[in-house]
Amino acid sequence: MQSSKRLHILALVAALALVAAACGGGGGEGGETEEPTDGATEATTDGAEAETETEAAGGGEGDGTLHIGTILPETGSLAFLGPPEFAGVELGVQEVNEAGGVLGNDVELSQGDSGDTTTDVANQTVDSHLSAGADAIIGAASSGVSFTVIDKITGAGVVHFSPANTSPDFTDYDDNGLYFRTAPSDVLQGRVLGELIIEDGNASVGILALQDPYGEGLADNVESSVTDSGGEVLEKIIYNPQAKNFDAEVQQIASADPEAIVLIGFDESAKVITELIEQGQGPQDKTLYLVDGNTGNALGEQIKQKGALEGVKGTIPGAEATPEFRDRLKEVDPELQDYSYAAESYDAVIVIALAAIQAESDAGADIGENLPDVTREGTKCSSFQECADLLEQGEDIDYDGVSGPIEMDDKGDPTEASIGIYTFGADNKLTDEVDYRAGKV
Repeated sequence: MQSSKRLHILALVAALALVAAACGGGGGEGGETEEPTDGATEATTDGAEAETETEAAGGGEGDGTLHIGTILPETGSLAFLGPPEFAGVELGVQEVNEAGGVLGNDVELSQGDSGDTTTDVANQTVDSHLSAGADAIIGAASSGVSFTVIDKITGAGVVHFSPANTSPDFTDYDDNGLYFRTAPSDVLQGRVLGELIIEDGNASVGILALQDPYGEGLADNVESSVTDSGGEVLEKIIYNPQAKNFDAEVQQIASADPEAIVLIGFDESAKVITELIEQGQGPQDKTLYLVDGNTGNALGEQIKQKGALEGVKGTIPGAEATPEFRDRLKEVDPELQDYSYAAESYDAVIVIALAAIQAESDAGADIGENLPDVTREGTKCSSFQECADLLEQGEDIDYDGVSGPIEMDDKGDPTEASIGIYTFGADNKLTDEVDYRAGKV
């Protein structure tokens, strides 16, 4: 059973999401869907429209109460990441309010769906949040989805904060100083994965990556890391995740005959792996590596062959979710099984709240101006209550969160992070053994 705030999605958003899902699908099979487009191009159009649509709603102007909205995946190709992210946000808001809230008031939370790039759910959810006076919007999980709404959110003077966007393209994006993330750029994930592949004794690699900013960017970073580590990328294939099958792409990989294969994808990954197995290129024939977009127990549930994923490794940015933190999340969502990006989602809430306290304002621009400062170069603190008390005493603070030290730079990127290396067992589920590697971005 989810708690009440977890289900506190605006009725309008839910209705619009159902309409969009019925008309365009949610990234799965059935019906005609639009192919993913360049997110930055879509976002430019959305931002221009948003300037007039949201101006009357007063987006970005403080009213003394911190309003947070979310655009996280309830539906679409990353829906398996939704539960831990929703739970992380809700837990963060709950604990902030239990500690006295922000500016003397409880933080108000409205959760909302992001869908994926085959629908317009994210834009509809964002419109509802802006109309309701959101000061900050957390999400999306998908870099491609975030690119479709970043101009609309930041153009309204509202903080846009993602717990899971890893595309390097956000680093220098023109976002009015209002885009932030707790997940590291894929420069780090790509480096760690490339080094791991070579460490495991593979000299040649084939890369299959979905066509979107996340997939293409991570593929480039893996390729650079492999070659810098002395290996060779024999084939790099960018595919349409909405394709009916992946026969031709897998055949290309088979013809190149690499020792290892990297699959960068979302929920279509199960189809790709099944085709790899059928063409003699599966995990029992080649060393297969996955990434945060497809490393999870949800993948194993879609693979019919028993033991097919045994030994497969996947990388996920983020520090270890401690047993104590998992227990707190379970109080919010007792059915929670995966914890990917839960810590980053929780920390997004805490950092936004602390920035509002330091700014003495809930206005988006004021929060954005103070946001990096509460994560670096001050007195160390590791909980909202501890940090808030220090701010009340006039101290500069350096919040170290459950996701790691953060140490955010002026562009809104964390400069330090950990990458977890996960392994699937014989039951096609992730084992408890995880190798965490810390690094600077």
